[in-house]
Amino acid sequence: MADLIGVLAEPNRRRLLELLSSGEKSVTELASRFGVTRSAISQHLGVLADAGLVQVRRDGRFRYYRLDPTGMGALRAALDTFWTHELEQLAAARPLRGSGGSTVATEKSVLVPLGADETFALLTEPGRLRRWQTITARIDLRAGGEYRWTIVPGHTAAGTVTEVEPGRRLVFSWGWEDTEDLPPGASTVTITLEPEEGGTRVRLVHDGLTPDQAASHAQGWHHYLERLATAAEKGDAGLDEWGSPPTLDRLAAAEASLALCQFVLHNLGPNDADAPTPCSEFTVADLVEHLVVSVTTIGNAGGASIGALSGDPEERVASGGQQALEAWRRRGLEGTVTLPAGELPGVVAADILCLEFLVHAWDFAQASGQKVAVDDALGAYVLDLAREVISPALRAGRFAAELEIGPDAGTFERLLAFTGRAS
Repeated sequence: MADLIGVLAEPNRRRLLELLSSGEKSVTELASRFGVTRSAISQHLGVLADAGLVQVRRDGRFRYYRLDPTGMGALRAALDTFWTHELEQLAAARPLRGSGGSTVATEKSVLVPLGADETFALLTEPGRLRRWQTITARIDLRAGGEYRWTIVPGHTAAGTVTEVEPGRRLVFSWGWEDTEDLPPGASTVTITLEPEEGGTRVRLVHDGLTPDQAASHAQGWHHYLERLATAAEKGDAGLDEWGSPPTLDRLAAAEASLALCQFVLHNLGPNDADAPTPCSEFTVADLVEHLVVSVTTIGNAGGASIGALSGDPEERVASGGQQALEAWRRRGLEGTVTLPAGELPGVVAADILCLEFLVHAWDFAQASGQKVAVDDALGAYVLDLAREVISPALRAGRFAAELEIGPDAGTFERLLAFTGRAS
């Protein structure tokens, strides 16, 4: 019940439900009725779908949304009881004053089954952050240091660290690069760690928010702090169910593909380096080197200055991938760049990144006995990119011939077959 009320609190989501009341509509049609980005509307639709309020129908690369009668009935029941059960919780929100007027805070706490120092590491170290919250992360962990965390594809939080007490307290400003409503540094997150029987109590207060922002972020922090507890217990919270947005662009698709590749690389075993891969000329270690060189080359062509990458395979690919994607987001995909293969449009360089991350994730998984589950939308999007990039001339000497595949095959299986891989 509380989740449905929180979902409805966001005005753009209320407007989406109103628009869908007249019948099924595409993402493009819906986005045209708003003054925010299509990516933001896709995120709101994803929240509505997760809450069971809308249903989605796929038609090729396109998605169409309609109201879910069962979910709308549950929403009506939640609204009927809201005034008698939820007002006390709403009244407990701490009012704050900011330069923009009255603001509120959202709070969340979770018990993490680790000591305070280990918990602090999970909250601050990029390699640990990837286990539960981020796709890519960098942080200058000192007062005045900046951070940048890509949380889900196409959505990056950024700000400045203001207080650091290792094992006890962390304070940083917060905002999103892709929105004008809450830009980087516009709000404040305060995290305190307190020893407690069974581990460490992590208490997070996010203030400087409007009521609508507080409701939206409350849902997000609940999701990620639960994943924090899981990562503390199991070592990894697994792939994020929020990591497959309904609408993608080239760089968001590359971020989603990188997340999957990092997950597979993290789970390589100690004896996998010499294992053969579906790329017949490469062992796992050889393929890691190939991927690192490719990512470094494309990143530097986009304006990065990626030097030697150290660490285990995941760390090397994660570091190079982050620097490459940051460079291309700064540069944009316009114009051309020079690569060893010659001068290429910027969009093609981004396409190659998507293919490198996603297809090689499967190669690494096959070599190490892992299973890879790829969202249909991501598989379809990258397949379309592959059809544009892999021309007959490029296929010669680089890709095996396309394989025939049955009519019931999924989009990712079709992508693998297009690159000459038997899934």
